Amino acid sequence: MNRLHSLSAVVYAIQYGFFWLWIPIFLLFGLATILEFVSLTWIPVVGALGFAVGVAYGIAYYYRFGYQITDDTFDVASGVIARRSREIPYGRVQNVDIKQGVFHRLFGLAIVSIETAGGGDTEASLNFVSEAEATRLQNEIRTRTAAVKQRRKQAGDHTGDETAATDDATPDSSGVVEPTETTATDSETGPLGPGAGAGDTVPDRDRPFDEPTGPKRRSLFDLEARELLLYSFTSFRPAAVAAVLFVFFLASDTIIEILLAMSQPVGGPEDLGTGTTSSYGIFTIVSFVNGLVITYLLSVAYTFATYYDFQLGRIGDDFVYERGLLQRYSGSVPVEKVQSVTATDNPAQRLIGYAGLWVETAGYGPDSNGGSQSAVPLAQHDRVYGFAENLTGVETPSFERPPPLARRRYLARYSLIAGSIVAVAFGLSMISPLERWYLAVIAFAAVPPAAHLRYVNLGYYVGEDHLVVRRGFWRRRTTIIPYYRIQTVSTRRSIFQRRLGLASVVVDTASSRTFVWAAPTIYDVSLEDGRDVNETSRKRLQSALRKRAAGEAGLSVDFT
Repeated sequence: MNRLHSLSAVVYAIQYGFFWLWIPIFLLFGLATILEFVSLTWIPVVGALGFAVGVAYGIAYYYRFGYQITDDTFDVASGVIARRSREIPYGRVQNVDIKQGVFHRLFGLAIVSIETAGGGDTEASLNFVSEAEATRLQNEIRTRTAAVKQRRKQAGDHTGDETAATDDATPDSSGVVEPTETTATDSETGPLGPGAGAGDTVPDRDRPFDEPTGPKRRSLFDLEARELLLYSFTSFRPAAVAAVLFVFFLASDTIIEILLAMSQPVGGPEDLGTGTTSSYGIFTIVSFVNGLVITYLLSVAYTFATYYDFQLGRIGDDFVYERGLLQRYSGSVPVEKVQSVTATDNPAQRLIGYAGLWVETAGYGPDSNGGSQSAVPLAQHDRVYGFAENLTGVETPSFERPPPLARRRYLARYSLIAGSIVAVAFGLSMISPLERWYLAVIAFAAVPPAAHLRYVNLGYYVGEDHLVVRRGFWRRRTTIIPYYRIQTVSTRRSIFQRRLGLASVVVDTASSRTFVWAAPTIYDVSLEDGRDVNETSRKRLQSALRKRAAGEAGLSVDFT
């Protein structure tokens, strides 16, 4: 069996050393409270002993960890005391992802993660191997996985149809996929702009000449510098809020002093104990504005670093992507795992005519966002929707909106929210120096536009092969769902919807994103229309399943 990189022994030794360092120390503290002869002066001795045991365990773990590629499985053996041996069949492998942080890139290392079908966790993780070895493993496993899928496809075709072929590869007698002689010419470009469709290949570092090179990589989309900047400045990452709060709790006193100094030129208090009501108000406003600016700038930096040098390509029937500045990711999205495709945009992106595209998958990958993976972070609106149409084969949707009665419902809902804001302001005026609580009634001015914007951004389209659902204003999502991916279609009605004769239709797929976010929902249609959508979807689901069994339905990875 192959071993990990030699630096892994050092990392494991340090990791387990510090872990075992604290175990005898905690035991010593416990025993010192019970036994009089136990002294805390023993801490350096027992700490050093625990660290030494941890180092020895880490080194032993390194030497007891092994992996190898066999004809049918990828084998991993680990464990010092309790041994664990795993044989991962290539037919179950979904993703082989490579991750590199700053430390890994400095030392030429990488983490290889292998995800299997139906698994919520990573099946095997190799910490660490060299970059060349990571690339070799990724290519080799992908090649053998493609060979297994090809044999399955041929077996299915031979039962009903003797024609079986793929665009990029054919298996030889040994079952290993060999590349065909035809590759894309330099003049070919994909629908998303420069670089799409060129006959690019994945470099095979340190590969023996007699090993299979696998299917060729074809570029589909490269995120240009202008698009990266636009995406960074027009999107917001909730993680930035958590980062700001974390820093504030670590250094709250220092940050408060800085905020006081920034608010004093515009009338803020000299300190928190001697201010007036108006100076406190100015301090609050200045602090809030500064918090927003800092959070936004952190979000911009995070997005820029995450999607730097984003590239989307195709290898066989898999989408492959690379991205990241400080942490570099390289992974794949098997087309057979794609459950739905979602185009997203927010008000700022709609204003400049841009949108993004995400694919929702079944299962969690090491780098997936709750079962969702960006295929196009940001591009012009027409290019994104053209990409979605080429991928799914959906016809241009003609959206139907809910009845006007739904807008009245939103007016009532947002009026209740505005009333709650006024009530909270009044309550604060009773227990604080706040006097002009009645200014909170300005919230009612936002009710009509908010209700209208929610209403006009809702829509649905019942196509021949796809159901398209659009919803949301701050982050509008247009989800294209092939009928054969639908798991359940349910009609739901709240108490208020029953009084108005409305209903919502929930379309559930096997996407893991539905565990994090709500399933695609057609909101507030009339009860009759909701039942029609439900019944039509069920019928077309059965028809789509028959077409898929006959090989007539599925997503396309060929965009040239």
